[in-house]
Amino acid sequence: MKKLSELYPGYPDILINDIKINSKDVCENDLFVCTKGVNADRHDYVEDAINNGAVAVVASRPIDVVVPVIYVDDTNEELAKVCSKFYDYPQKKLSMIGVTGTNGKTGVASLIRNLLGNDTCGYLGTNGITCKDFNEKIRNTTPDSDRLFKYFDRFVKSGCKELSIEASSEAFLRNRLNGITFKVGIVTNISEDHLNVHKTMENYVACKQEIIDHIEDGGTLILNTDDEYYKSTRDKAKGKVLTFGKHNADLEIVSVNEFIDKTEAALKYQGNLYNIVSPLLGEYNVYNLCAGILTLICFGYSMEEAIKRIPNIETPKGRMEFLNFGQDYHIVIDYAHTTDAFIKIFSFLNKVKKGRLITVTGSAGGREHEKRKDMGKVVVDSSDYAIFTMDDPRWEDVNVIIDDLVSGTNKTNYKRIVDREEAIKYALDMAKKDDIVLIAGKGDDNYMALRDDYLPYKDEDVVIKYFE
Repeated sequence: MKKLSELYPGYPDILINDIKINSKDVCENDLFVCTKGVNADRHDYVEDAINNGAVAVVASRPIDVVVPVIYVDDTNEELAKVCSKFYDYPQKKLSMIGVTGTNGKTGVASLIRNLLGNDTCGYLGTNGITCKDFNEKIRNTTPDSDRLFKYFDRFVKSGCKELSIEASSEAFLRNRLNGITFKVGIVTNISEDHLNVHKTMENYVACKQEIIDHIEDGGTLILNTDDEYYKSTRDKAKGKVLTFGKHNADLEIVSVNEFIDKTEAALKYQGNLYNIVSPLLGEYNVYNLCAGILTLICFGYSMEEAIKRIPNIETPKGRMEFLNFGQDYHIVIDYAHTTDAFIKIFSFLNKVKKGRLITVTGSAGGREHEKRKDMGKVVVDSSDYAIFTMDDPRWEDVNVIIDDLVSGTNKTNYKRIVDREEAIKYALDMAKKDDIVLIAGKGDDNYMALRDDYLPYKDEDVVIKYFE
C-alpha cells in the first residue's frame, strides 16, 4: 500500500491499495494501468476500471476521465517499473533462478527448489506458486507484472532467500520479465512450440534466448550441449556459461539406466565419475537433474553436496506421475503436449513396459496447428493404442483438432472420443495386467478451456472417480 505521490512524485497523496491491468479485477483505491495485449487495449476499459474503484490511471494515449492520469510512452514497460516500486523491489531481495525452454521448465524449476531446500527456496511456474507457507494455483506459467511482483513480495515475506521461476517465451515477448535479473539462467532445450504466438521458429528461439539479457552481473547461464540450438545460444552468451549433456559438457552424462521406479546414471564432472540414483524417471529427467546440480554449484555447493540432496527431490504433480489405486496396471499422468515431449516420454515408457501402452491425449485449440500432424503420428506410432480427445479446445471443434492429429498416419490403432472424461474411462476399462495407461497433455491443470470459459476439470479427479 502506497500513496500515488510515492509512485509518481508531483501527483496527489491518494492511497493506492493495489495495481491492476484487468478492469474486472479492479477494487476500491486501485491504480489501473492501460497495458496493450494481443486481443485487448486496456485504454478501452478505463471507464469500467473507474466504476469499479480505480482512483488513478496510467496511460499512453489521451483519455478523458475524472481521476488523475499518469502518461507514459509505453504502458507495458511501465507496468513492471511501477509494480516493482510499489512492492519495494522484492526481486532484489531474492536470489533468482530463471528456467526457460520448450520442455522441462517445470521439472527443472521444481527440483531446484527441492535441492536448494524447500524452507528457503520458492517456486513459481505452471504448477503455481509454492513455498513453505503456501501452495496455490495460478493461471499463467509466468504471470503479468501486476501479479508477478505481488507474488515476489509474498515470497520475501515468507522468508524465502531464493526463487526458482519458469520463464515462458510469451513472458519475454510480452515484457513480463522487465526489471528482473537472474543469478542463474537455464535453457533446458528448444523445439517447435507456440508458433501461433511467435509465427516463426526464429522468433520463438529469439524469445527463449532473451534470458541471456536477464543474467545479472557475475551470474551464470546453464545450457544443454545436446540441444539443437545450443551453439547459437552459446554464441550469444555474455558471461559465465556452464553446460550439461552427453557431448563436450562440463557435467557429462556418461550412461543412463532406466527403470519403472528409479533412474541410475553415471555423471562426469571435473574428471571425476559419480554414480547416482534418482527418483525422477526417464533419460530426459537426467538432463533436468544435471541442470539442477549445476545450479547448486553456482550457489557454492560441491558436486558431492549436490548429489547428497538428490533423495530430497519430489516428482512434480502431473509430470510422469504414477497413480496407484491397487490396480494391476500402471496409470501415468503427464503434461506432454509437444512432439519432442512425446518422443522423450514414449522412449522411456516403451523401454520399461511389460504389457501394452495405451495413450489418451489431444491438442489445445487456438494454438499452432502445425505441430498436430507430427505429434499425432508420434502418438500413434509409439502407442499400442491411442485415444484422441479434447484438450482445452477453446473455440475450435474437437473433431477438427483430432482430424489434424491423425492426418499424418495410415494406421488404425486409435479411436476418437471427444469427451475427455469418457476417453479416460474407456482407456481404463480396456487396460489389462501390466499395461501402461498414459494420460497426457494437461498434467496437473485444474481446468478445461472451453470457448471463453475455464471449467473445473482435472485428469486425476477423473481417475479417482473411476476407482471410487
